Amino acid sequence: MPVFRPIAEQVSLSASNPSTARLPATAALTLGALGVVYGDIGTSPLYALKEVFHAGHVPVTPQNVLGILSLIFWTMTVIVSLKYVLLILRADNHGEGGLIAMLALATTAVADRPALRRTLLIVGMFGTAVFYGDGVITPAISVLSAVEGLGVAAPQLQGAVVPLTLLVLTVLFSVQRFGTGGIGRAFGPVTLVWFAALIALGVPHILADSAVLVALNPAYAGAFIAAQPGVAFIALGAVVLVVTGGEALYADLGHFGKLPIRIAWYGLVMPALVVNYFGQGALLLANPAAVENPFYLMAPAWARLPLVFLATAATVIASQALITAAFSVTKQAMQLGLLPRMRVLHTSVRDLGQIYVPFVNWGLFVFIVLAVALFKSSSALASAYGIAVTLDMTITTIMTFFVIRYGWKYPLWLCVAATGIFFVVDVLFFASNLLKLLAGGWFPLVIGAAMFLLMLTWMQGRKLMRERLRDEAIELPGFLEAVFVAPPQRVAGTAVFLAAEEGLTPNALLHNLKHNKVLHEYNLFVSVRHHEVPWIGFDKRVEMNPLGHDCWQVTLNFGFKNEPDVPEALQLLAGRGVPLPEMDTSYFLSRDVVTPTLGGGMAFWREKLFAGMHRNAAAAADFLSLPPNRVVELGTKVQI
Repeated sequence: MPVFRPIAEQVSLSASNPSTARLPATAALTLGALGVVYGDIGTSPLYALKEVFHAGHVPVTPQNVLGILSLIFWTMTVIVSLKYVLLILRADNHGEGGLIAMLALATTAVADRPALRRTLLIVGMFGTAVFYGDGVITPAISVLSAVEGLGVAAPQLQGAVVPLTLLVLTVLFSVQRFGTGGIGRAFGPVTLVWFAALIALGVPHILADSAVLVALNPAYAGAFIAAQPGVAFIALGAVVLVVTGGEALYADLGHFGKLPIRIAWYGLVMPALVVNYFGQGALLLANPAAVENPFYLMAPAWARLPLVFLATAATVIASQALITAAFSVTKQAMQLGLLPRMRVLHTSVRDLGQIYVPFVNWGLFVFIVLAVALFKSSSALASAYGIAVTLDMTITTIMTFFVIRYGWKYPLWLCVAATGIFFVVDVLFFASNLLKLLAGGWFPLVIGAAMFLLMLTWMQGRKLMRERLRDEAIELPGFLEAVFVAPPQRVAGTAVFLAAEEGLTPNALLHNLKHNKVLHEYNLFVSVRHHEVPWIGFDKRVEMNPLGHDCWQVTLNFGFKNEPDVPEALQLLAGRGVPLPEMDTSYFLSRDVVTPTLGGGMAFWREKLFAGMHRNAAAAADFLSLPPNRVVELGTKVQI
């Protein structure tokens, strides 16, 4: 997550000798990855194994316990160790990861196949939308499962579990506006203590009954499935909880790099998880009644209350990582044109990656509170958990196929072999989770479907707007040629006209000439283009073509992780004959007012929805980092 970018910069910039700095740099990034990348999957032992047996479909017998442990181990091995750590981490988009980066990579790879590109764009959009549903369930189940330890440590406090959970979540979301740079430095060390505690809890029980280790043999998983195929299929819906958070390995690739993420997984995270799950299994073999809450019952009575506090801290860190991810995904989606502009606040003067999006923050909070109040327990929430995760995992596998087939040009048989097994596994887990649809699985899907509708409406509405504006627009070169036949009065200074389309006359220029009857001494017609790559350097930021009469067509190029700062980008024109004095440069924008019309375009209710979204979108001036005291906005009505 962005809170750890300064670590990477600090260890890379402060080292005079890269060869000697590589080890401490990797160690720092690996520690950072523990708190951010593995917070979610690292807290799964709080509820995952318990939920397999909780519904009563799987009796707590030695054969079943060993079979489930074997399934857990091989699920982590196949989905995380092989799929994400070995394969998908290779599919970086200029060093960046995550579903949006993969979406951009896949659509670019099939750019010469328009129909396939549109299909992948829709699928990727839906996966991004479903992420928000996952973003609601993860903090709710994580924090609730941690606080539920109070009911084990002090049964008289059972009634306080839900209120305390809501209190923790309220504090967590309330402090987001202050940024997480300070507390972010503690994420890694606290999570390191958490993984050490997982090992410390599991080892004594494994030593007491080392026979549990036979479950490392995949034959036990196979025997469990063969003996009870129906029960095993249902159990997959709970087994998948052990890999929730696996997507974070890929999403945080750009912040930590492949090596630290892999070292953390193989060196500590997976061993700690395996030890803890097998410790819980050994406890169940010795005492089947411990299925009520095997994680906390592994601990001695004196350690349970401190364990509750440690678990709460670990789940807050896991939730923080997901909240930060929601902010980053939203910003990237805005810049790719998938969501309307929202107010984005920067919480650090050193790191532009540390952002706060108020609408997303409080929107997540409202739905998380609703989830906790509606489901009331981690077991009930587990019924809602899994569908969104497995759907995103399946979409990631599909995208990966198109990247390695059309982007990397690998043979078809190799692409099918590399992704086919993972696709089958993902679909099996997704199908199993569909059984939980009526029991709560509908909740994240409803959130995802609503987000998908908003994204699709916004994308299609913007397309209709562009088409209407293009149909009514005048070609810029021809218009300027006509204007300078009998030129208006020229006034001192530089005018920057923001235009959606290159080569077309901005409405702001037409209105300025109509009402003010003047033209500035220097005029820039600027179009901002966002590309399907994370970063575009300053060397490729600006393209400029002269139009004559001290007028220029300028195109500014930004990646979906670049900060769209127009004044900063225009300073790159210094020395190219374009004066841009700060106090003598004015920025002209068109404020479009969308009017829905019956017939054509989208359904009327969707056009009204788009008009509302467009009206309430954050100001373009703020989004483009324009100086507020130098902006002139002129209104235009657009019928769609």
